[in-house]
Amino acid sequence: MQTLVKVQIPQALPTIMAGVNQTIMMAMSMVVTCALIGANGLGMEILLATNRVEMSKALFPGICIVIVAVILDRLTQALVKKSEVGQDG
Repeated sequence: MQTLVKVQIPQALPTIMAGVNQTIMMAMSMVVTCALIGANGLGMEILLATNRVEMSKALFPGICIVIVAVILDRLTQALVKKSEVGQDG
């Protein structure tokens, strides 16, 4: 068990976090995709605005989705860097 906790998991953590990061980014892209099948939310706002060719109304929800995606991306990257620093010491 010590080998798993002290060696294997810390070595695998960057790969695990890369998978978590990709999953989060895929979930963010699904926000807009789900609107195509009728789900409510920011994706629906974007879809309705683009269907009416009101790009200014689609811009704000789109930017919100991008900002959330960037924040989540930076958080997962920070966790990987923090774990790498912890391994060095």
